[in-house]
Amino acid sequence: MGAVHDSAEISGWGAQLQLAGHGTAAVARILGRLTDAELDGDSLLPGWSRRHVVAHLASNARAMTRLLLWAETGVETVMYASADVRNDEIEKDSKLRPDELCVSFSESAGLLERAWRDLPKDRRMYPVRNGQGAMILVSDTVWMRTRELWVHAVDLNEGGSFRDVPAAVLNRLLGDIQRTWAGRGEDANRRLVVTDAPDSSVGPADMLPTGMGPTDAAAPEIVSGTLVDLTAWASGRGSAGVTSSTGETPIAARWLDPPALIRQL
Repeated sequence: MGAVHDSAEISGWGAQLQLAGHGTAAVARILGRLTDAELDGDSLLPGWSRRHVVAHLASNARAMTRLLLWAETGVETVMYASADVRNDEIEKDSKLRPDELCVSFSESAGLLERAWRDLPKDRRMYPVRNGQGAMILVSDTVWMRTRELWVHAVDLNEGGSFRDVPAAVLNRLLGDIQRTWAGRGEDANRRLVVTDAPDSSVGPADMLPTGMGPTDAAAPEIVSGTLVDLTAWASGRGSAGVTSSTGETPIAARWLDPPALIRQL
């Protein structure tokens, strides 16, 4: 995906860690504002309370720390033994006392951040296996975690929105979603136009989602909105501010499965 905001590109190990750290801080601020009773409330994810979201973020940090250990030692240490183990851990931790749950989040995030900082530079390109079983570079965990934090900060349903998310994160996230659609063969000939981008377009033609939508490649559906609004829409978190050349409110293709089925964002 091409740059939407050139100045917002994510580059350099330190810059990537900083964005992840800012995401951790954003979630921590939200948790600091929630009362114990509010923590029991619904998140934006069907079937999950705010507690489940926090428990998931803590579990996710521990799982990614295991990948860092794998890269450091060379001994395979998977994120989760199975999807059931992952889901059971989230369900169990969601029942912790509010203070224990918040400590679980902060401590697990701190351990992961220290593991990133302590990882030798020559181990950052070490291949590990993600939650879906695909091989990735261990350095990819920084973006994976950054995405988890910023998206789920919105999902905590405490008043935050994608307007609070750094442009660099929005830019890369929107590209991730497009590639997911393309990989599934969905949203053919639908072109996204970012109205507040310098060139008012998202990605070169060969990065456009393919698979569903208008069949006339010469006349694609144009879906327009700000970077904030388009990313929220594409991730399935609202359609405010998004318009379509068809004149109808556009419906985004599915990005991820419901929370109970998700193994990893």
